Amino acid sequence: MLLLAFGILFGRLIKILVMNPISIKLQASWDEVKERMKENDPRLTDADLVYEPGHEDELLLHLEKIMNKTRPEVIAYIESISANEDLAR
Repeated sequence: MLLLAFGILFGRLIKILVMNPISIKLQASWDEVKERMKENDPRLTDADLVYEPGHEDELLLHLEKIMNKTRPEVIAYIESISANEDLAR
Protein backbone atom coordinates (compact mmCIF):
# COMPACT_ATOMS: atom_id res chain seq x y z
CA MET A 1 0.00 0.00 0.00
CA LEU A 2 2.79 2.41 0.93
CA LEU A 3 4.64 1.54 -2.26
CA LEU A 4 1.52 2.30 -4.31
CA ALA A 5 1.11 5.69 -2.62
CA PHE A 6 4.76 6.49 -3.26
CA GLY A 7 4.37 5.51 -6.91
CA ILE A 8 1.36 7.80 -7.32
CA LEU A 9 3.16 10.74 -5.68
CA PHE A 10 6.29 10.12 -7.73
CA GLY A 11 4.22 10.03 -10.92
CA ARG A 12 2.60 13.35 -10.04
CA LEU A 13 6.00 14.90 -9.32
CA ILE A 14 7.30 13.77 -12.70
CA LYS A 15 4.23 15.30 -14.41
CA ILE A 16 4.83 18.60 -12.61
CA LEU A 17 8.49 18.67 -13.61
CA VAL A 18 7.79 17.76 -17.22
CA MET A 19 4.87 20.13 -17.61
CA ASN A 20 6.61 22.99 -15.79
CA PRO A 21 10.16 23.10 -17.09
CA ILE A 22 12.65 25.15 -15.15
CA SER A 23 13.11 28.58 -16.59
CA ILE A 24 16.11 30.72 -15.76
CA LYS A 25 16.13 34.06 -17.53
CA LEU A 26 19.71 34.97 -18.40
CA GLN A 27 20.63 38.42 -19.67
CA ALA A 28 24.27 37.45 -20.18
CA SER A 29 25.89 34.33 -21.58
CA TRP A 30 26.24 31.35 -19.27
CA ASP A 31 30.03 31.66 -19.52
CA GLU A 32 29.85 35.24 -18.18
CA VAL A 33 27.41 34.27 -15.44
CA LYS A 34 29.57 31.30 -14.45
CA GLU A 35 32.67 33.51 -14.11
CA ARG A 36 30.80 36.10 -12.05
CA MET A 37 29.45 33.37 -9.78
CA LYS A 38 32.96 31.98 -9.20
CA GLU A 39 34.26 35.48 -8.41
CA ASN A 40 31.45 36.01 -5.93
CA ASP A 41 31.60 32.57 -4.28
CA PRO A 42 35.08 30.99 -4.20
CA ARG A 43 33.58 27.60 -3.27
CA LEU A 44 32.19 27.27 -6.80
CA THR A 45 34.33 25.61 -9.47
CA ASP A 46 33.98 25.09 -13.21
CA ALA A 47 32.87 21.53 -12.46
CA ASP A 48 30.07 22.84 -10.21
CA LEU A 49 28.81 25.14 -12.94
CA VAL A 50 28.66 22.81 -15.93
CA TYR A 51 25.47 23.62 -17.82
CA GLU A 52 23.91 21.22 -20.29
CA PRO A 53 20.61 22.16 -21.95
CA GLY A 54 17.82 20.00 -20.60
CA HIS A 55 19.74 19.28 -17.36
CA GLU A 56 18.93 22.47 -15.49
CA ASP A 57 17.40 20.49 -12.64
CA GLU A 58 20.67 18.70 -11.89
CA LEU A 59 22.62 21.96 -11.96
CA LEU A 60 20.16 23.67 -9.62
CA LEU A 61 20.06 20.74 -7.21
CA HIS A 62 23.85 20.70 -7.06
CA LEU A 63 24.01 24.47 -6.46
CA GLU A 64 21.31 24.29 -3.78
CA LYS A 65 23.49 21.88 -1.81
CA ILE A 66 26.75 23.80 -2.26
CA MET A 67 25.26 27.24 -1.62
CA ASN A 68 22.84 26.07 1.11
CA LYS A 69 19.99 27.95 -0.60
CA THR A 70 16.54 27.00 -1.80
CA ARG A 71 15.84 26.54 -5.50
CA PRO A 72 14.04 29.91 -5.80
CA GLU A 73 17.00 31.59 -4.05
CA VAL A 74 19.51 29.94 -6.42
CA ILE A 75 17.47 30.95 -9.48
CA ALA A 76 17.10 34.52 -8.19
CA TYR A 77 20.86 34.65 -7.53
CA ILE A 78 21.72 33.40 -11.03
CA GLU A 79 19.29 35.86 -12.63
CA SER A 80 20.67 38.69 -10.49
CA ILE A 81 24.25 37.87 -11.49
CA SER A 82 23.13 37.70 -15.11
CA ALA A 83 21.40 41.10 -15.00
CA ASN A 84 24.30 42.95 -13.37
CA GLU A 85 27.75 43.59 -14.67
CA ASP A 86 28.90 43.91 -11.08
CA LEU A 87 28.77 41.07 -8.61
CA ALA A 88 25.38 40.13 -7.17
CA ARG A 89 25.02 39.56 -3.46
